[in-house]
Amino acid sequence: MPDGPIRILLVDDHAMVRRGMRDFLSLDDDIEVVGEASDGLEAVERATELRPDIVVMDLMMPNLDGIDATSRIKASLPEIEVIALTSFIEEARVVAAIEAGASGFLLKDAEADELAAAIRAAAAGEMHLDPAIAGIVARRMRDGVRGDGAGGNGEPDGIGSLTARERDVLARVARGLPNRQIADDLGITERTARTHVSNILAKLGLASRTQAALFAVQHGLDREA
Repeated sequence: MPDGPIRILLVDDHAMVRRGMRDFLSLDDDIEVVGEASDGLEAVERATELRPDIVVMDLMMPNLDGIDATSRIKASLPEIEVIALTSFIEEARVVAAIEAGASGFLLKDAEADELAAAIRAAAAGEMHLDPAIAGIVARRMRDGVRGDGAGGNGEPDGIGSLTARERDVLARVARGLPNRQIADDLGITERTARTHVSNILAKLGLASRTQAALFAVQHGLDREA
C-alpha cells in the first residue's frame, strides 16, 4: 500500500462519469484523485506526467481505446495498476484487457463502494473482479491463455529463471492471496513479497498479477507450495 493516499487517475470519455467517480472518491480520506483523461492518448500522457498508483480505465474510448492505453502504460510504467471499466461483458475484450495488463475489472453499473474496494485491493496487490468477469477469468485459467512456450528444459520460457522463493510466491499469487498474506505465509516482509512479485512479472514477461495467476494455473505452478 502507498504511504499516503492512493493516487488515482480517472479515464473516461464522458465527463459526467468522471465527475461522479471523483465526487464519490473524494469522500474517502485514503483515496486522492490526482487527474482525469478523456481518451486513451490523454490517459497515457497523464499517467506519464502524474505517476498515479492506480488508473481507472474505461475500455471504450475514441482516439485510443482503453486496452491499447493500458498496454502502453504498463509497458513504460509497470508499477501502475489499471482497473478496467466496461459497460458490457465481451469475453474477447476482457481477455485483451488481461493481456494488456489490467489487474482488476468492474462493470460500469457497479456500486460506488465496489469501485473504492477495487482501488484499495489493487493498491494492496490484490485482484478485484466483477463476479461475471471472474467467471471468464476462471475459464481462461482452465483453457490457458498462453502457448506452452517450452524451452529446451521442457519448462515454459522464463520459469527456469525463477528462484524457489519466487515459485512459492507465484503459487500464492495464483491462489489470489494479497502481498500481506503471502508475506505472512512465507515469513517475509510485505515489501519483500511485493519485490518478489515484480521480479516474477519481469522474468516471465508478464504485465500484471492477473496474467501471472493465469500463467501459473495453466502450468500447474499454483499447486507447488
